[in-house]
Parts: sequence; C-alpha cells; structure tokens
Amino acid sequence: MAKKTPRKRSGSARAARRPTAVMSPEARAAYGELRQGVAHLERSIAQIQRGLRKAERKIEADARARARELRREAQVQLGALRVKRRRAARSLKELSAAAGDSWRDVKQSADEILGSARATANEVVERFRSALR
Repeated sequence: MAKKTPRKRSGSARAARRPTAVMSPEARAAYGELRQGVAHLERSIAQIQRGLRKAERKIEADARARARELRREAQVQLGALRVKRRRAARSLKELSAAAGDSWRDVKQSADEILGSARATANEVVERFRSALR
C-alpha cells in the first residue's frame, strides 16, 4: 500500500477564514458593551414603533368616535332647523291669511322668523367648522 501524504491546505481556504486578532480584555469588554448597546437600541426602536402604531390606532379610533358624535349632533341641529322652517312656513301662512292687504306686517314678521332661523343655522355651521379645525 502506498503511503498517504498529508493534504495541503489551499491558499483560498486560508483566506476565507477570518484572521483571529488577539484582543486585550479591555477591548473585548468594550466590544461586548458596544454589541449590548446596539441590541438595546434595536429593542428601543422596536418599542417606539409599537408605541407609534398603538398611538395611530388610538388617534384613528378617537377620530371615528368624534365623527360619530358630530354626525349625531348635526342630526339634532338639523332637526331643530327643520322645526324652525316649518314654524316659519306656518307663521307665514297664518300671517298672510290674517293680514289681508297689510303685506308690510307679513314681510316684517317673516323676516324676523327667517333671521332667527338663519342665525341658528350660522351658529351650527360655525360650531362644526370649529370642531373640524
């Protein structure tokens, strides 16, 4: 039998290995602290991202709740305006029937009723505009 010769390592295998640098204990400790600092920063970033997502969800939920509240309030205010409109129309009919030819009185009463309704409508619109700002 032939004698086995030891295999030589190729130069590329040696180059692929990372050279082991001898570090002092202080350097090793500093390197470990840096790795821990990086890991801590990664955890902090993840925690901040979770907090931001949670805050976004809360803001969106609050906005939806506020929108529902504003819609309910708008329906109530619109109902009140419709009542005022019906009253104004009814008053106009009654006044025109009662006034006969004195249209000046009818117009003055109607202007007062309509002015009150317009003022209420303007207040409602302004309240909703300020709520949306």
